[in-house]
Amino acid sequence: MAQSYLRVVHGAATPEEVAALVIAVATRAATPPRPAQKPALWRNPAHQMRTALSPGSGAWRASSRPH
Repeated sequence: MAQSYLRVVHGAATPEEVAALVIAVATRAATPPRPAQKPALWRNPAHQMRTALSPGSGAWRASSRPH
């Protein structure tokens, strides 16, 4: 005989309510959480903008270097 995995402890659950509970638990267990993905920066137009120039010693040399 098969062993039951769910047991109604309090009240009288209808077969429809038990089926809805089984579907909800199975759906929750079947979908693993997706890891957060970083947005693709290669097509971001802000990536092409220059950083602010800071005055000071060697600023003229740093102005021609890529950021």
